[in-house]
Amino acid sequence: MPVSGSVEEDDEHDSKDTVLQKYFLQEWKLVKSLLDDIISNQQVSDLSSVHKIRSIMDKYQQQGELLEPYLESIVSPLMQIIRTRTIELGFESGEILEIIKPICIIIYTLVTVCGYKAVIKFFPHQVSDLELAVSLLEKCHGANSVTSLRQESKGEMEAKCVMLLWLSILVLVPFDISSVDTSIASSHELGELELAPLVLRILKFSKDYLSNAGPMRPMAGLVLSKLLSRPDMPMAFTSFIEWTHEVLSSGTDDLSSHFQLLGAVEALAAIFKAGCRKGLMDVVSTVWTDVSLLEKSVTAAHSPLLRKYLVKLTQRIGLTCLPPRSPAWCYVVSIAEYFGHPDLNLKGRTSTLGENVSLNASKRADQGTHYENIDSVKPEEGANHLEDEDMDIPEIVEEIIEMLLAGLRDTDTVVRWSAAKGIGRITSRLTSALSEEVLSSILELFSPGEGDGSWHGACLALAELARRGLLLPMSLPKVVPYVVKALHYDIRRGPHSVGSHVRDAAAYVCWAFGRAYYHVDMRNVLEQLAPHLLTVACYDREVNCRRAAAAAFQENVGRQGNYPHGIDIVNSADYFSLSSRVNSYLHVAVYIAQYEGYLYPFAEELLHNKIGHWDKGLRELAGEALSALVKYDPEHFASSVLEKLIPFTLSSDLCLRHGATLATAEIVLALHQCDYALATEKQKQVAGVVPAIEKARLYRGKGGEIMRSAVSRFIECISSSHLLLPEKIKRSLLDTLSENLRHPNSQIQNVAVKALEHFVQAYLVTKNNEGAGSITSKYLEQLTDQNVAVRRGSAMALGVLPYQLLANRWRDVLLKLSSSCMIENKPEDRDAEARVNAVKGLILVLKTLTQERGCYSITCGEDGMSLYHLIKNEVMLSLFKALDDYSVDNRGDVGSWVREAAMEGLETCTYILCNNDCSGKSYGVESVSERPNDDVADNNQLVSFFDSNVATNVIGGIAKQAVEKMDKIREAAAKVLQRILYNKAIFIPFIPYRENLEEIVPNDTDLKWGVPTFSYQRFVQLLQFSCYSRSVLSGLVISIGGLQDSLRKASISALLKYLQTVETEKSNDRRSREHMLSADMLWVLKQYKKCDRVTVPTLKVMEILCFFLTDIIFSALTNNRDSFQQKNILGYGAEIPFHFNIQDQTPVFCAGVLDSLAVELKGSKDFAKLYSGIAILGYIASLQETINARAFTHLLTLLGHRYPKIRKASAEQVYIVLLQNGNLVPEDKMEKALEIISDTCWDGDVDATKLQKLELYEMAGVELGLPVKPGDKLPNKDSGKEPATNDENASYSSLVGSTGF
Repeated sequence: MPVSGSVEEDDEHDSKDTVLQKYFLQEWKLVKSLLDDIISNQQVSDLSSVHKIRSIMDKYQQQGELLEPYLESIVSPLMQIIRTRTIELGFESGEILEIIKPICIIIYTLVTVCGYKAVIKFFPHQVSDLELAVSLLEKCHGANSVTSLRQESKGEMEAKCVMLLWLSILVLVPFDISSVDTSIASSHELGELELAPLVLRILKFSKDYLSNAGPMRPMAGLVLSKLLSRPDMPMAFTSFIEWTHEVLSSGTDDLSSHFQLLGAVEALAAIFKAGCRKGLMDVVSTVWTDVSLLEKSVTAAHSPLLRKYLVKLTQRIGLTCLPPRSPAWCYVVSIAEYFGHPDLNLKGRTSTLGENVSLNASKRADQGTHYENIDSVKPEEGANHLEDEDMDIPEIVEEIIEMLLAGLRDTDTVVRWSAAKGIGRITSRLTSALSEEVLSSILELFSPGEGDGSWHGACLALAELARRGLLLPMSLPKVVPYVVKALHYDIRRGPHSVGSHVRDAAAYVCWAFGRAYYHVDMRNVLEQLAPHLLTVACYDREVNCRRAAAAAFQENVGRQGNYPHGIDIVNSADYFSLSSRVNSYLHVAVYIAQYEGYLYPFAEELLHNKIGHWDKGLRELAGEALSALVKYDPEHFASSVLEKLIPFTLSSDLCLRHGATLATAEIVLALHQCDYALATEKQKQVAGVVPAIEKARLYRGKGGEIMRSAVSRFIECISSSHLLLPEKIKRSLLDTLSENLRHPNSQIQNVAVKALEHFVQAYLVTKNNEGAGSITSKYLEQLTDQNVAVRRGSAMALGVLPYQLLANRWRDVLLKLSSSCMIENKPEDRDAEARVNAVKGLILVLKTLTQERGCYSITCGEDGMSLYHLIKNEVMLSLFKALDDYSVDNRGDVGSWVREAAMEGLETCTYILCNNDCSGKSYGVESVSERPNDDVADNNQLVSFFDSNVATNVIGGIAKQAVEKMDKIREAAAKVLQRILYNKAIFIPFIPYRENLEEIVPNDTDLKWGVPTFSYQRFVQLLQFSCYSRSVLSGLVISIGGLQDSLRKASISALLKYLQTVETEKSNDRRSREHMLSADMLWVLKQYKKCDRVTVPTLKVMEILCFFLTDIIFSALTNNRDSFQQKNILGYGAEIPFHFNIQDQTPVFCAGVLDSLAVELKGSKDFAKLYSGIAILGYIASLQETINARAFTHLLTLLGHRYPKIRKASAEQVYIVLLQNGNLVPEDKMEKALEIISDTCWDGDVDATKLQKLELYEMAGVELGLPVKPGDKLPNKDSGKEPATNDENASYSSLVGSTGF
């Protein structure tokens, strides 16, 4: 507290600049330093400073008033630079534009942020500057912008805008402009009917800018309005009106003429705003004729901007025709009475409402408004009022009002908004009787036959009348019902609805009421509006409408005095709490409903408008919202609301039928939770809803699917409520759920499964229910159904069955679900969703069976052991196989769904087995820190279901998923490992290298496991442990050899960093790591033989390592290791030093690789696999080992491959090998071999290369019988070349097919 007090005290004594800098423009120091540099140099030396200032100012676009205290210190010196440098250099100088353009960028930025009115106050306005500004503008007028992008602007457009704004101030000089024009100062030849040359110059470029599409057009109109409204410009004004008449009546429809038309209308509107009424009256008829014709033209119909300007010009013509006056009849609240002190004498304000209105006193009393005694009206005021009532209104005004009322119906919001403001302005100059006519015309726009645009425009007009005091309280009773209707305006249009803008505008009307009227006059109105405002605030679909209604309610509560519970409601229904629709429906509305007067309006809104809404999500939310209100008056909802809802469930309107079914279900459940017992008759009505829906066949057609979901939810709710049901209806509902479980839509199946779970518990688990067991048999049979949807549903259904239905056939259930987890044998039967549901159902069944411990005998004795043996030997085995589900379809890696479910299943099985082990062991622990010692663990492992072998397989299988390519799977795997390692309920024993695992997977929930650069660096460390290395490597190679570039870089970088030499590492350990990696790669190739999903990435990994690790994995026998010390592998990682040596295992490893390549490359059509294999063969052939001859022979056989590109790649690799290893071919034949390889076109006809291939075989000492297949023999003379050509075409076809084209 002392600190805050001192801060406030400092603010009071600080200077204005200090306070502004602290609380307003935070970057003022930077801006000031940049401006000081510009001012000191008298020009912008660095254009980047201008862009920096602009970027700072742009941040204040929504709060431009924060910059206003700084405008003088920014604008004045910059404009002074423009003025002084122009005087010094002269406007004819070519340098002057380069000086002023960057400065104008800064000034124009302030104009866009703060508005031109705030900025031009600080422009210099000396008389001598007029010609200077005109000359500068003429010079800028000839400069064209090189780009339309604001960020790349050089300042041409900004300079024109600033000069026009400067000129709009200078043309107001209080002297005859001809006396300022130096071109005629020395002569007297200017005639009376001639304009000064300076005026002609201004008019010329101003008219040019009126045809511009940029911001110069409205500024040119501003200049003309200031210039032509001068008293010494009648001839110029008349000439301009004639010019605009030609433009408005031209009728041309090209683009430039359209912009000129916009500029002319906009300029006329500015002139009628700034001009003298006396001078304008002479041209009103001419301009109005042009405007009325143009408003009906096709051009106006196609241009919203033109219609907006026409409406603006129309209202200003009307204001010109009506004399300016302050109407005596308008509503004005005095400051004293507004703050509750009517006796306080505050001058300068009109007293209260209707003090000068000569109406019948008794009528005023009946209205109940805040009127003064009629005797207090002064005689002269009464005379003025009578004079006002007798005022003659020109006929043109009636036409103008009609056009403005038509503008309220316009299709564009900007036009309606301009028309509403025009209605308010013109009404302020009419008599009270005429204003009532205007109000009546506005209220006619609320008729049902009018469109949403009319309702919106009418709301805007009402708000304008209220803001200006033109809507008297006596008119509120007939206005408020229309406003209430507008608050709920929502018209269905096909698959959506319109009306959100109408509801938003209606809330604005209520907001304007709160600001305009005295609280005595608003008391009854607010009581009528408050429930509707809060209904919209809580239940409107659109967030802007909810916030607008809440703001209107807050304004009324704050300004109209004490409203019951107003502050509490405002605090709960604030801007942020209403941003979420769910929060508004289920929390804010429920809180407000506790206060008197809101519960029943809320329930009616949901019942009549929301449960039948076109938005499905909103209907579902409305049902939940209705149930949330039940606790305040259960009797009302049980009788009245349910009585209305039940007939709606059979409505012909799908939306209403669906919403009513859901709402009925939610209310029944809420009544049960409130311990309210429904009457027997009412229970019968509720129980008959689903049979009635089925009898009416309402599942058919367009809405069948959503009705099935609603019916399933209905059954779930009545089951949870334990509603009394006859046996016939029970069987009917069970059949309905079975049908929904067969549906192919997964959402319908999920809802049906939830309903089945509650239905079985409520109605089928009874002592005498003999038919309940048939349900289990039924779903077991459906697990092998040909229909995949049936298999999906039955697997989930088995998962939610209670123990009583599983007890007799639990072994069959587990075995059947376990077999359903694996990939189906027939390709046409394969379905990833069915396998996912089988895994999930299997885990749920296990939980159900094992959680009944102590109550039933299945988990005890011999049967109990059988259950846990089955979990260990069958269930977990199926889940391990599910971890290898890499099925792919047109949706991508659908097998990842199965793998993710399998990981969670293995986690559950681990807990079940460990919990069973611990229950029978004396070393059971309660936390991770209390761990058994190794001796105890080893002794008990003999009788444990969860042993070290199971633990190794579980951790290894999950770790494999943690290094694969999908971010989601990696993150899920890491989290499963975290939960296993740090489970607080039960300690998981027998995990090999547990401490190392805990270092790799720390107990931190904020770690980003889905980020490749983070996860791979950790999990790759598991390669050093033999029990995990093969599993991890089989997953890691898929990421390294994958297609995603970022993933490939992260994974290979992690592998290389793992392989790098640590100086403190012993040589034996280093060799062990190298040997393990090579052995694991061979294992992966053999384990996944002919499985391209794994072998192709593995070969790619070997190919990548070959470029760098020739001296490591393939044991280069050269002693020159310096060249291998610092390398960067294809951009995948940083420079990494290597000191590996596995020379002892080189022949064995290479032989294993060659064996695998012989199998993988034989008959392969995979282009990537063939390329990788060729590269690996080339590197092995380059080694100084006896094994190289075998690799070289394999390379030579590929010279006769059916794919030309493979032959060419093999030839290139053979050429490189011969250069590196001269022992493969006799020295005297080396040159000839290289010549044959380089000169032969290997990607040409395969027959043309056979002789060269055979010659190479002979040079290399390869026996012809081994590499040459019978199909590759030289053709005889009779056979010709046609068969070879056909084979070649066939090979290309297979190549194209294999590459996906």
